[in-house]
Amino acid sequence: KPEDLRTVSQQLGVAHVLEGTVQRDSDKVRVIVQLIDARADSHLWAKTYDREMKDVFAVESEVAQEIADSLQAKLSPAEANTLATAPTKDPEAYDLFLKGEYEARLARSNLRPESFDQATAWYQQAIARDSNFALAIAQLAQNRILRHWFAEFLSEADLADVRKTIDRALAIAPDLAEAHIALGMFYYHVHRQYDPALVEFSRAVQLRPNNSQALEYLGYVHRRQGKWAQSLDELQKALIHDPRNASLEANMAGSYLHLRMWKDASASARHAISVDPHETIGMRTLLLSILNSRGDVEEALRTMGTFPSDSKLTTNSLFGSVAGITGERAYALVIARKFDDALKVWESPAANDTDERREISARVAIRVLAGDATSAHTEAQKAVKILEDRSRERPNEILTLTELSWIYLALNRKADALSSSRKAAQLLPPQQDALVGDYNLTGLAEIEVQTGETADAVSILHQLLSIPAGDSVSVARLKIDPVWDPIRNDPAFQKLLGEKELIGPGE
Repeated sequence: KPEDLRTVSQQLGVAHVLEGTVQRDSDKVRVIVQLIDARADSHLWAKTYDREMKDVFAVESEVAQEIADSLQAKLSPAEANTLATAPTKDPEAYDLFLKGEYEARLARSNLRPESFDQATAWYQQAIARDSNFALAIAQLAQNRILRHWFAEFLSEADLADVRKTIDRALAIAPDLAEAHIALGMFYYHVHRQYDPALVEFSRAVQLRPNNSQALEYLGYVHRRQGKWAQSLDELQKALIHDPRNASLEANMAGSYLHLRMWKDASASARHAISVDPHETIGMRTLLLSILNSRGDVEEALRTMGTFPSDSKLTTNSLFGSVAGITGERAYALVIARKFDDALKVWESPAANDTDERREISARVAIRVLAGDATSAHTEAQKAVKILEDRSRERPNEILTLTELSWIYLALNRKADALSSSRKAAQLLPPQQDALVGDYNLTGLAEIEVQTGETADAVSILHQLLSIPAGDSVSVARLKIDPVWDPIRNDPAFQKLLGEKELIGPGE
C-alpha cells in the first residue's frame, strides 16, 4: 500500500488516485475502494462492495461509473460499452489470465524464453476454461510473437499457428483492440510489413483512444520508417497513459540513443531501470549511452556491475554487428580489452538452439578480436556445420548470416565472410528499416576491416555518422572499439574521428 500518495500521483502524472483492497473468502469477495485527491490528501468518495465471485466483473463497471460521477466526468459510449462487457464470465479463467499478464510483463522485461513460456501456459489454461475468452486469446498471440522476436525464433508451423490464434480472437471479438494489436504485431515482428501493421494499430486507437500499447506501436512503426520526431511524440503520448511501463520507457531511451541524444537516452534508461531493475533494453541502452557518448569504459563497467549478473544483455531483435552476436555485457568487456572476462559471460549452459549458436559464435568473435587465431579457428571448426545447416534452412536469417561471417573469418575464409555480411546488409538496409539497418551496415564494415577492405569500411562509417545510428557508431565509440584496430592508424579512419556526427532526428 503506498504511503505517499502525492509522490505516487506525481509519478503517474495524475491528480486523483484510486486505492483499493480485495478480500476473498471462498466464493465471496469484498472490494473496498476509495478515490483520493492526492494533491490535498482528501477523500472524494469511498464504497464497499460485497459480491459473489461470479458477479465480480459488475463491480468494475459500477466503480468506474461512480468515479466518473464523482469527478463530474462523462464516459464515452465506447468506454461505457467496454466496461459493460465482461471479458469472460468465468472468474477462474480471469484469474488465470491475470497470472498470464503478470508473467508476460516479466518476460517483456527479462526477455527470457522461460518467462514467455510460463505466460503462454497461464493464457492457455484460461482459454481452456473459456474457449471464447477473446482477450486471453489475443494476449496469447502477442506473447508468442514477442517470444519469437526477443528470445527464440519460432518455426514456420508455429508462426502459422499464431496467425490462426489471432484470426480466432478477431472472429470472436472483431472490435477488440488487443486483437487488432496482435495482428499488427504479427505484421510488424514476423514479416516487417509496416504499412499493414500501421493499419491495425490505427484501428486499435480508433477502438480504444487511450490504449497505450496501440499508441506505443504506432511510435515503433514510425521510427522504423525513419519518422523519428513523429515516433518520439507517439511514444511520449503512450507514456502519459502508462507512465510506469518500464519497457516503453526503455524503448524511448533506445530512440534517443539512436539519435545520439545521449543525456536523454541515459535519463530515460535510468528511469526504466528504477521502475524495473531487470529491464534488459533499459540496461543495454544505459551502458551504450556511456560508451558511445564519451567512451568512458571504466564508468560503463561500474554501471554494468549494478545490473543483475545473469543477464547477457542480448536480444534476437538486435543483430548485424559483432556486439549483436556477443551481447552488450560481453562486448563491454571486449571494449575494455578484458577478453577472458568476456569469454566467461558465455560459460553458462545454452538454454536453447538459438543460444547455442549465439554462444559458439560469440566465443569465436571474442577470440578473433583478442588476436587468439588458433583458439578461434578450433572453435569455428566445431560451429561451421551447425550454422551452415541453419543458413540452408533459413537463408535470409540475418543473425545467422552475421554469425557465419565471423565463423568464416576465423577459418580464414575471407571471401565467404564478406559474402555473408554483404548479404545481411542488403537484406535489411537503413532505408528499409531505420532502427536496425545500421547494425547490418556496421557489421559489414567490421568484416571489411578484418579482411582488408579499408576504403569500403571507412565509406560505410562515414555514412553511419551522418544518420541516426548512435547505438552502433559514434566518434567516441570508434576511438575505443577493438574491432577497428586494424585501421586505427589509417589516415582516412583518423579523419573520421574529427568529423561531426548527426545529433537528433535530422529529418
